Amino acid sequence: MSRRTRKKPVDDSDIDMTPMLDIVFIMLIFFIVTATFLSEQGIDLTQPPPPPIDDNPPPPKPAIIVYVDARNQCSVDSNSTECDRVALVVEGTLGEKPGANIILRVSELAKHGNLVFLKDSFDQKGLSSKIEIIPAS
Repeated sequence: MSRRTRKKPVDDSDIDMTPMLDIVFIMLIFFIVTATFLSEQGIDLTQPPPPPIDDNPPPPKPAIIVYVDARNQCSVDSNSTECDRVALVVEGTLGEKPGANIILRVSELAKHGNLVFLKDSFDQKGLSSKIEIIPAS
């Protein structure tokens, strides 16, 4: 008996990828064209022009110096004052020196509570002040 061998049909059909590639490229071009890119702004590094040469510079603003020493004693312009009355004394001194800067100098060994109290009392009265910490010597 002879065996019949059946040959399986050879599948020669290939899938044509050209239409799919066309669609992919069209979509890619569409997304590139319609994409919005963020416009990032850089830092302006242009320097301001130099100040004009002035023979008569403006006079420096006067300063009111509030000092708290290592023993937690307060003074305003070298006049000893109780720490809870410093803001009132500074307001009175501002009448004599209008537009003066307030400089709060505090010893490094002074209690931090005094610094916070004085700064808060100036802020409540609307007085701007600058703080300097004096190192212990």
